[in-house]
Amino acid sequence: MRLLKLVPEGTNIQFLKWRNVAMAISFLMIIASIVLVAVRGLNFGVDFVGGQSVRVEFTQAMPPIDEIREKVGDIGLGEATIQQFGSDKAVSIRTALPEGDKAAADRAGKQLVDGIQKAFPTAKTGSVETVSGKVSGELLRTGALSLALAMVAISIYIWIRFEWQFGVGALFALFHDVALTFGFFALTQMQFDLNIVAALLTIIGYSLNDTIVVFDRIRENLKKYRKMEIIPLLDLSINETLARTVMTSLTMLIALAVLLWVGPDVIFGFTAAMLLGIFVGTYSSVYMSAPILVWLKVGPDSFVPRTTAATEGAERVTRNDDGAVV
Repeated sequence: MRLLKLVPEGTNIQFLKWRNVAMAISFLMIIASIVLVAVRGLNFGVDFVGGQSVRVEFTQAMPPIDEIREKVGDIGLGEATIQQFGSDKAVSIRTALPEGDKAAADRAGKQLVDGIQKAFPTAKTGSVETVSGKVSGELLRTGALSLALAMVAISIYIWIRFEWQFGVGALFALFHDVALTFGFFALTQMQFDLNIVAALLTIIGYSLNDTIVVFDRIRENLKKYRKMEIIPLLDLSINETLARTVMTSLTMLIALAVLLWVGPDVIFGFTAAMLLGIFVGTYSSVYMSAPILVWLKVGPDSFVPRTTAATEGAERVTRNDDGAVV
C-alpha cells in the first residue's frame, strides 16, 4: 500500500517571496484586533466580571433577543447581558451579583431561574453560576499574567536554545497569534472566560512547537549550507518541514471542526479559539517568525553553534596514522 503524501517530495514553494505582503497584512490585522478590543471590548464571562449566569435553551423557536431582555428585566435583578450561546435556540443570561452574603446570591439566582421559567414555560434552564467580584478580578489578573509569562519564558528558552534573533521571531509570532485571537473574540462578542485563557495557552504551545521544528531545520541548514543566501535557505527549511506541518495542522483542524459541530456547547468557545489558533499558529511559523530572521540579518556568519567543554576538548585531540591518540 502506498503511503499518503499530502506534500510531494521535492516541493519547492518560495514562501519568503511573499514575506512583505504577508507581514503587511499581519500588521493590519494586529492593529485591527487592538482597535476592536479597545472599542468593542471583550464579552467577559462570569469568571472575570463576577455575577450570576444561567444558560437557557428553548425547545421551540427562540424569541427575539429584545423580548428576552425585556422579560428578564421584569424579574427585577437589574440590566441583564444576553448572548446567543452555541446553537440558535440557546442563550446565556448574565446579571449583576446582588449585595450581601451567599444567601442573598442564592435567593437572586433562584429568583432569576423562576422568573425565566415563568416568562418562558417551555424553556430549559441550567444551573446558576455565581462568581464574586473579588474572585473574578483575581482570575482576570492571574489569566493575563499567565499569558504574559508564558510568552516571555518561551522567548527566553528559544534565545538560549538558538540565538537572540530566533527569540525575537518567536515572540513576535506568539504576539501575532494571541492578538488575532483577542480580535476574533472582540469581533464576535463570544463569551471570554477561563476556558478561552486555557485555549490561548494551548495555542501558544502549539505555535511554539511548530516554530521550533522550523527553527531546528534552519539551524541545521545554516551549518550545512554555509554559502547559501538566507532567503533560499529559509525557503528550503520551510519546505523540508512542510509535510510534517501540514499533516499535524490538518489532523488538528479536522478534529476541532468535528468538535465544533457536534461538541457540547460548554466548550464551544474553547473549540472556536483553538480552531482559529491552529490556523494562525501555522501561518505565523512560516510568515512571521522566518521573515524576522531576514530583517535581523541572520546568516551562517552570525550563527555560532554553542559547544560544550567536552566537545571543545575533543576537538583538541589529535591522532596518529594508526588512529591512536597522540
